Amino acid sequence: MGTGAAVIGLLDVVGAVFPAFRNGRMHHMAAVFPGTVSSLAAATSVVTGILLLMLAHALKRGKQRAWWATVVLLPVGAATQIVYRHSIFGVIVSLGLLALLLVHRDQFTALGDPRTRWRAAANFVGLSAFAFALGLVITSAHPASERGTPSFLDRCQHVLYGLFGVVGPVQYTSDRVNDMVAYSLGGLGLLIACSTGYLLLRPARPVAELSEAEEERLRALLARHGRRDSLGHFALRRDKSVVFSTSGKAAVCYRVLSGVMLAGGDPIGDVEAWPGAIEQFMDLARAHAWLPAVVGCSETGGEVWTRETGLDALELGDEAIVRTADFTLEGRAMRNVRQMVKRIERSGYETRVRRVRELTENERQAVRLAADAWRGTDTERGFSMALGRFGEEADGDCVVVTAHKEREPGAPHPELGDLRAVLHFVPWGEDGMSLELMRRDRAADPGLNELLIVAALRGAPELGVARVSLNFAMFRSALARGERIGAGPVLRTWRGLLVFLSRWFQIESLYKFNAKFQPEWVPRFLVFPNSRDLPRIGFAIMQAEGFVTLSLPLPAAVQRFLPGRASRAPHRQGAGYAAAPTPAEEEDPHEESRVA
Repeated sequence: MGTGAAVIGLLDVVGAVFPAFRNGRMHHMAAVFPGTVSSLAAATSVVTGILLLMLAHALKRGKQRAWWATVVLLPVGAATQIVYRHSIFGVIVSLGLLALLLVHRDQFTALGDPRTRWRAAANFVGLSAFAFALGLVITSAHPASERGTPSFLDRCQHVLYGLFGVVGPVQYTSDRVNDMVAYSLGGLGLLIACSTGYLLLRPARPVAELSEAEEERLRALLARHGRRDSLGHFALRRDKSVVFSTSGKAAVCYRVLSGVMLAGGDPIGDVEAWPGAIEQFMDLARAHAWLPAVVGCSETGGEVWTRETGLDALELGDEAIVRTADFTLEGRAMRNVRQMVKRIERSGYETRVRRVRELTENERQAVRLAADAWRGTDTERGFSMALGRFGEEADGDCVVVTAHKEREPGAPHPELGDLRAVLHFVPWGEDGMSLELMRRDRAADPGLNELLIVAALRGAPELGVARVSLNFAMFRSALARGERIGAGPVLRTWRGLLVFLSRWFQIESLYKFNAKFQPEWVPRFLVFPNSRDLPRIGFAIMQAEGFVTLSLPLPAAVQRFLPGRASRAPHRQGAGYAAAPTPAEEEDPHEESRVA
């Protein structure tokens, strides 16, 4: 039904806009579809076609509202067929589609997506731009009167007036064409007004935002079961939603992007209660016709997800984990790291390893400013492996590692004092920590990240930390096997593609950086319904991680008032996720970031 609605809508729009299509060989075939009827209805078919195109995607997702709207539109289309065209075949087509919708009504049970009234503003801007462009096509597709060809400004003025229902300066060869163009533009204006008014007046529902009560419940679960997953603490990101099991002993945190219900990491809480939380997650996905997916879950998590849901799993890469008791700089394998650390230390850099609660407020603010100043992109990146904030009292158990060296006079960012680089780790149970943020001054010496990681591993035992989770290396096994002797042509080709993509996504550089510290590699997985859904899920992941931004950039003073952006604590802003370096920064192989 969704594909049929899209085809009908496209024929309606094309047939109304281009006279050659409406009056040519396609006329007889197009006339049997709702909206493509007589010359009078040709104007309204533009609006009908756009509505059907808007409904098509919702129908394919099984939305209740789309079903009701289509059920209302089809009888109207059948009536216009018999009144204006006297087409019995067109009536049969419309009523046949209506009968199919009624018979398969049980397949259209999905609820509407949660939105806010900001959707109305986006609809007004986007649909206005589309309507203005389509109006220019309509005014240019029909021959003008003998007064001469109207200028581009005259056509723009005619479209602008027509959207408000006012006759513009362009005159056409006949009154019939004048009426059709006027009705088309007026219908587009009415569509903009009605759709924007509906979105503005309908009950608002909040975007993803973790409430204080939900955050307290998650912290309680992490206190009891946080040791199991190194990504558990990232569930406390406040731009996520959460569903709990009926027992309250487990939870799944998620965000919805482009119709994909995306969870990150393993469920939080007791493993035995995971199936209950997963069931609630899947029920909510089915209720809204969202595509369920999980990024970055462990092998145990992947097994539970696939067993309980029937979904499939794909290995994404490996997480680098270092046991602090076994870490040493001695030996040939650590020669390069040892030499680099000694060189940086001789340059006068000093490192400090502390809990966040041990920092003064001035030091916390300096870290926030530094992380923002040293970010390589305009937006913060991160979802499954980022917290999105720094320095709050509730996050006092986090660990911050800083590098300090006096700045030369005239150096950039004098407000940061002697701070030159920072690492931020979140708790991983009682005896572990997981890397969340890695930033350094771009003007500082290369090798600061190695120095800070070594300092963190050396200072971890004093903090009671036995396990440290470092960066995530995507497709690590393919990179490692592809460079070995005897690798087949398929594996070598796959590795070559990954190396090529590393120019933008740090795939190979993260793997090589992690490998310096001789870590234990722990696989992470992507859970998904079907292989054909992978492009859509991949696009949603790119949105979640901040590589793709569909929203318009707004000033910080405006963003703080948007839903989901308001702070619950005095210092919510600042750094959360280590951004990928810009092309100019990629020359430094030691500038790395945690990228999922």
